[in-house]
Amino acid sequence: MCRLFGMHAGPKPVTATFWLLTAPDSLAEQSRRMADGFGLGVFDSDGKPVVDKAPMPAYEDRAYASAARTLKGTTFIAHVRYASTGEDTLVNTHPFLQDGRLLAHNGVVEDLDKLDDRLRSLEVMDLVKGQTDSERVFALITGLARQNGGDLGEAITEAITWIAENLRLYAVNLVITTDTELWAVRYPDTHPLYVLQESADDPHRGKRSARISVKSDEMEQLQTPAVMVATERMDENPNWRMMDAGEILRVDKDLNTERFFPLPQHPQHLLTLADLDPHTAASQHPLKVAGT
Repeated sequence: MCRLFGMHAGPKPVTATFWLLTAPDSLAEQSRRMADGFGLGVFDSDGKPVVDKAPMPAYEDRAYASAARTLKGTTFIAHVRYASTGEDTLVNTHPFLQDGRLLAHNGVVEDLDKLDDRLRSLEVMDLVKGQTDSERVFALITGLARQNGGDLGEAITEAITWIAENLRLYAVNLVITTDTELWAVRYPDTHPLYVLQESADDPHRGKRSARISVKSDEMEQLQTPAVMVATERMDENPNWRMMDAGEILRVDKDLNTERFFPLPQHPQHLLTLADLDPHTAASQHPLKVAGT
């Protein structure tokens, strides 16, 4: 299963350092099982997206990983890929950038020919540069946002509802960031997705586990609050909560959070692991966590 991470640090840009090699079960270690690419994305102080990604496993690119890239911004997104669709190429590597937004996804959406027809009807097929279902799901959201005047929440809802009603799917878990917002979706309940709203005076701050080591030196020093979304709990803080099935989460520039439940309770054509081809099924197995 691909690993997702998103973080919103509030209105002021901070420096966040991602350790990709040092933790026993770090992103680099996970990339030995998810060896199809990894990437990071932020929005800089001018609100411009900065994406750094490579179509190779983190453990093989030690210069890239061990540098623990220091990227300054307000929102952050990271992804380690275990490919279910598409070759191991840069255009298929997350996060994707469209209309000033970044997206990372895990899960499987099939019937891509039908999805392509929908994208052509919205005149956004040109946004698709690779072969992945993820980029196509993003293009559908982007096309609907263009159509509705830029309401991202409405576009996410309409896109996933359409997919749930018309396409075969296994999971559609998403993290989308802009320069001021973070959005997350867990649909349906196939894969986990956790969220933590960490206050500046949270007594549990900094109790990092050996699963993913993610730390911001500046945030620790300044006691800056943050909201994080991830495929698993990233430290020992007991306030991590599993997002509900069908939940859409929005985090605004001031770290206010809203939860929505507009999606169909059950997809019309829900797939199981047994329905997937062997390679795709292998990509969707849950991550093994250190100590389990």
